[in-house]
Amino acid sequence: MFDPIAIKSQFPIFKKKTPNGVDLIYLDNAATTQKPQQVIDAITDYYSGYNANVGRGTYWPATKATGAFEATRTKVKDFINANSLKEVIFTSGTTDGINKVVNAYLMPQLKPGDEVIVTEMEHHGNFVPWQQACIKQGASLKMIPLTETGDLDYGAYDDLLNENTQLVAISAISNALGVKNNLEYLTNKAHAVGAKVMVDAAQLVTHEKIDVQAIGCDFLCFSAHKLFGPTGVGVLFGKEELLSEMPPLSFGGGMVKRVTLEGTSFADLPAKHEAGTSNISGVIGLGAAIDFVNSIGIEAIHTHTRALTDYAIEKFSHIEEITIFGNPKDRTSLVSLAVEKAHPHDVSAFLGERGIAIRAGHHCAQPLMDYLQVSGTCRISFGIYNTKEDVDRVVEALIEVRDFFA
Repeated sequence: MFDPIAIKSQFPIFKKKTPNGVDLIYLDNAATTQKPQQVIDAITDYYSGYNANVGRGTYWPATKATGAFEATRTKVKDFINANSLKEVIFTSGTTDGINKVVNAYLMPQLKPGDEVIVTEMEHHGNFVPWQQACIKQGASLKMIPLTETGDLDYGAYDDLLNENTQLVAISAISNALGVKNNLEYLTNKAHAVGAKVMVDAAQLVTHEKIDVQAIGCDFLCFSAHKLFGPTGVGVLFGKEELLSEMPPLSFGGGMVKRVTLEGTSFADLPAKHEAGTSNISGVIGLGAAIDFVNSIGIEAIHTHTRALTDYAIEKFSHIEEITIFGNPKDRTSLVSLAVEKAHPHDVSAFLGERGIAIRAGHHCAQPLMDYLQVSGTCRISFGIYNTKEDVDRVVEALIEVRDFFA
């Protein structure tokens, strides 16, 4: 049986009090998740027990480090249902993975007259790289608009697609509205006109099972730190034939086959795209995070966080002078709202004094804020260690905020 209190006990941070002596209610999971003890232990064990570089040494502890590092690659492959270990590239995070696709795949072939499609809800990390590539190459950046509910306008998307579309970059879940997009539909439509698809799965990875084969996407990225793992490490999935065709973005040790004065031949996948010393402890920590998630069950996590979201929306909707942004058909694990007459940062600071951690601002999604005609929102995002009692505490605090600023 899913027990958020028992799960919460595995996270050391919740054994501490805030500086003003109250319990921490952490509701900024869309930004980063807290880390369970087994992830922290895995990182500590590497540094204290078998610290060495990977893929090079034939001595212990190098062989143990390499084994643990590559074991994570296998865990990732299974976690996202990739076809091959060659399709799993370790990066420094989602943004790094997206930039690798922009610079190593798209830029060498993008030309004037070509088009790239993104959405009006994208995080800057899945917007700015494509925008800058189009500006540099003289291509056009097109945006899928939103409906009044905050959902993608799929009819408008169909109209945007044409023979000039080279790539569609799409967030699986909006980090500011919680809207879940129909990845299979978007991918199938893009492939019908010969375009490739890049999925930003940063928000999806903690809440639903990822199956890259079912989605059919060509590339997909996520970060470990949103999956209860460490910061500074992530994954780029790419179809093997595309990763093989892509030139390396970085050059150096570990990604070469043969180097001479006249030239260099490159290593096979995945080493070809992993130049230099990787974030070894981070990758090992990611492996421990996947083990942690698998021990609970991604379906159970989704059920819990979705139920909390529904409960929160029902509670928030009864508070006068509170505006909830978006009413999508499929919302996951976060709510963005505003309190009348109160700036989002003031709301966040007010709740912070009560030990409630939320995020306020534009959430690296300024085009979406422009669409909503606000400078920012208050974002409340749920994780496996949150409860209905946490939501009730937020409701009490929001009522206090409303009354204070009124």
